[in-house]
Amino acid sequence: MAERKPPYKPYEKPAGGWGAAAATARVLMEQSVLTKGSKALLSMNQPGGFKCPSCAFPDAAHRKKLEFCENGVKALAHEATKGRVDRDFFAAHSVTDLAAKSDYWLEMQGRLTEPMRYDPDSDHYVPVSWDDAFALIGRHMRGLDDPNRAELYTSGRTANEPAFLFSVFGREYGTNNFPDCANMCHEPTSRGLPPSIGIGKGTVVMEDFDHTQAIFIFGQNTGTNSPRMMGNLVEARKRGVPVVAVNPMPERALMKFTDPQDARQMATFRSTDIASEFVHIKIGGDLAFLKGMMRALFEAEESGRSVLDHDFIREHTDGLDALRDDIMSHGWEDIVASSGISEEQIRRCAEIYADSDATMISYGMGLTQHQESAGLLQQVANLLLLRGNFGKPGAGIAPIRGHSNVQGDRTVGIDEMPTEAYLDRLGEVFGFTPPRAHGHHVLDALRAMESGQARVFIGFGGNFIRAVPDTARAEAAMRRLDLTVGIATKLNRGHLVHGSDALILPVIARSEIIRTAKGEEFVTIEDAMANVTASRGVLEPAAETLMSETEIVCRMAMATLPDSVVPWADYIEDYGLIRDRIADVYPEIYTGFSDRIRQPEGFHLAIPPRQRVWNTPNGKANFLVMPGLEMDDPVDDPQMLRLATVRSHDQFNTTIYSENDRYRGIRGDRMVLFLNGEDMQARGVSQGQSVALETISNDNIRRRVDGLTVVEYPLPPGSAAGYFPELNPLLPFDHHDRLTGTPAAKSIPVRILIGEHPSGPS
Repeated sequence: MAERKPPYKPYEKPAGGWGAAAATARVLMEQSVLTKGSKALLSMNQPGGFKCPSCAFPDAAHRKKLEFCENGVKALAHEATKGRVDRDFFAAHSVTDLAAKSDYWLEMQGRLTEPMRYDPDSDHYVPVSWDDAFALIGRHMRGLDDPNRAELYTSGRTANEPAFLFSVFGREYGTNNFPDCANMCHEPTSRGLPPSIGIGKGTVVMEDFDHTQAIFIFGQNTGTNSPRMMGNLVEARKRGVPVVAVNPMPERALMKFTDPQDARQMATFRSTDIASEFVHIKIGGDLAFLKGMMRALFEAEESGRSVLDHDFIREHTDGLDALRDDIMSHGWEDIVASSGISEEQIRRCAEIYADSDATMISYGMGLTQHQESAGLLQQVANLLLLRGNFGKPGAGIAPIRGHSNVQGDRTVGIDEMPTEAYLDRLGEVFGFTPPRAHGHHVLDALRAMESGQARVFIGFGGNFIRAVPDTARAEAAMRRLDLTVGIATKLNRGHLVHGSDALILPVIARSEIIRTAKGEEFVTIEDAMANVTASRGVLEPAAETLMSETEIVCRMAMATLPDSVVPWADYIEDYGLIRDRIADVYPEIYTGFSDRIRQPEGFHLAIPPRQRVWNTPNGKANFLVMPGLEMDDPVDDPQMLRLATVRSHDQFNTTIYSENDRYRGIRGDRMVLFLNGEDMQARGVSQGQSVALETISNDNIRRRVDGLTVVEYPLPPGSAAGYFPELNPLLPFDHHDRLTGTPAAKSIPVRILIGEHPSGPS
């Protein structure tokens, strides 16, 4: 195939710094909101203001005057944009025309302004009144012969109050089908950690960064996906705290970082070295690395050193002997081969851990998107338990969640596998009998669409069709539906892959003022460290015709359930009533919600492991065994590469802010394949060459993506990377974490195709 100049120029500067400052100013000007956006930024993540609509990282323990990052500015600027997608826009563009546009182009068109209905005769979206839109939803929902034919999807941007009501609506209707974005990212956290430590959340708070003696970061591109965490890492490094970064890609922000809010660093062009130890793990090597560290600790004990916290283990844990037997069954040669890391470096990392009396381990989707991710996270907990790193300052486990309220949505009821205790309380509080059968997660929902079982899909935010795996198969499944409803602020691909009937319902954004008959209202958000805070918008809504998330849920419920026992109309006007009901359903953590949330800094939900309380069946933290050293099924193909799909720096989830990726040196292209130089040479490909990727699978479905430009990049041999969602077509439905169904997007087995493949053109 032809070669072309690769869109690649290595980025040699520190992350952050003047590059971030310039990008911040540029995006505000690009969206024509320099003045309005700058004023709004002063209220973002501040008491009395609104919560960032981007990542879920908490506000600083010692609040800064400016509590935002570059990517938070991008999220706000694109939300506050002057661009409008109104009836004139839809009149000018058919759905077929829009479907040919890029995701970036769709994002750049601006804010949705009024409800729209798909007209199949013209292939256009046309205006529809709010009353008629809800009537259409009600007719479809009431017409289903089984409530489980409806799929109720939730994005992490949905605030606590509407998410809670959405869960009440679905359960009064009769289904537990609540697929949500957590199913695709941190479900292994939610399901894997409870058997180990009794809760599916992180156990650290922001103050722990001030007391920690070592930080390990696994599978997380901090500078792009949770940039505000960089300030905590900088401060830790200034105190001499070792930071061990474990990742297949040497992400720039984990190497060097300049804090854009540090005037001295900015003025002197200085930076902070972040990773004191970079572990260049191969894709799928984390389990072997963790077991290698634990083996080094057990060997130290055998040699007479006391490196385990024996008092903690004796009082608080169970299962140590079985864990030791499993760990010691793996020889160093196998550990090194499976991890791609030398025994010397593994032992060095184990010494860093052993020398620390308070260690934090944070992780991202580099750990949660494998075929054995839930078990892998239990090994992370095992490592922390060996030295008693729970329930003391500076220690604990820190899953770094993505979207800003994805954790809160789960807390208030967006869960396809609700507990019996929760269902009992829900029934008592609202006076109806909730369904007991478990519902659908994302992959179950897709299969139900494909089989014809599902007939209605309501998407509460997000861009479902671009987030899910197996793109062509998923699109065909969604087009079989009778009704699709997209509740959103911006136009996205999900609105163009729709059912026979389709609605787009535009919603008031996080940064905008919500007004009800009682006056201005606020919503609440739970961040990645279980802090609950108020979010009160400060900007005027993009259009008078927008509706709040809460009112949309209530009016869908009223149209669907005419004999409902729930006072939906009251909740439209008074959000305090919603918070009172949340407190009634969750008395253990939300008692006094309406009063506690008025504290300027909000409040922290109870996390029992912080008090060394373990809500497990045996009342102990459990060492759990995961046999073997591999996180993913072996593949018998000498040409196999493990592909990880990644986000660019100018991207948040499926939202594409530009086609650049500054820190990886990519300009103007997203169809890129990052490869190790040895793998390029072995496969006969060169820098800038255009190639195709094909999934290696046994299901007789051919999955192929063409037109990928090869970029040589410092990845371990056998590992490759490319952008999400462009490479989602390569990820099969059935390639997922076995416990949770989370797609294994960080370990897709692929081969490179050059020229025409023997099996014929795709």
